[in-house]
Amino acid sequence: MKKLIVGNFKMNTVPSEFKAYAMSLATKTQNSKNDIVVCPPFTHLAVAREFLGGSRVEVGAQNISEEESGAFTGEISAKMIKDAGANYVIIGHSERRSKFKETDKLINKKIKTALASGLKVILCVGESLQTRQNKQTCAFVRKQIDDDLKGIYENELESVIVAYEPIWAIGTGKVATKSDIAKMVEIIRKEIALQYSEKAGNSIKVLYGGSININNYAKIISNPALDGALIGGACLDVDNFAVICRENY
Repeated sequence: MKKLIVGNFKMNTVPSEFKAYAMSLATKTQNSKNDIVVCPPFTHLAVAREFLGGSRVEVGAQNISEEESGAFTGEISAKMIKDAGANYVIIGHSERRSKFKETDKLINKKIKTALASGLKVILCVGESLQTRQNKQTCAFVRKQIDDDLKGIYENELESVIVAYEPIWAIGTGKVATKSDIAKMVEIIRKEIALQYSEKAGNSIKVLYGGSININNYAKIISNPALDGALIGGACLDVDNFAVICRENY
């Protein structure tokens, strides 16, 4: 089964290092049947376009401004990253929510801006350990989806991918169980169906992210409930990431 494999570089490498990475990844994944996206820092986008163009690998960004243009020093707009060669953007990553205090209202605005610029959105949702321990995970994730997608039309969901990334699993080595993942995917699909239609709930792509590595990736991504994975640290090693991208799930 074909999957969507997304690599999130976060704030790692410099453009000169990414050049060699991109060239290697393009070569190592040329026979992959999966859809592959890498999301490097903004500074790497021109390099990514040059050395991944024509390959199996598409390019995404890790964030955008909610504003289209204007006097917003230091911000990067959706149109800028689109013109730089990105077709995807990650929005609502847990690090943006926690470290940069991004609210669901802001994330909703970013999603609308991204879609208006022709970008595909990878929307991250997921609960903290405290929320999980308080048995509020389902309600919490449902509310995230409702608030983040408020005002988004059903036909626009064709360009939205939901990544379930439990915060308690990111960078901790802990991974949600197969049953936990299946349960959360079902909840996400049911909430989309409730807000839009059953067709929308069934068709939206749902990924999992959280401590996926070369040792556990096959067991996680092969879960039939999932459409793919959002991978952090494990994507930095081009050989390991290429193995994950080439896998026949």
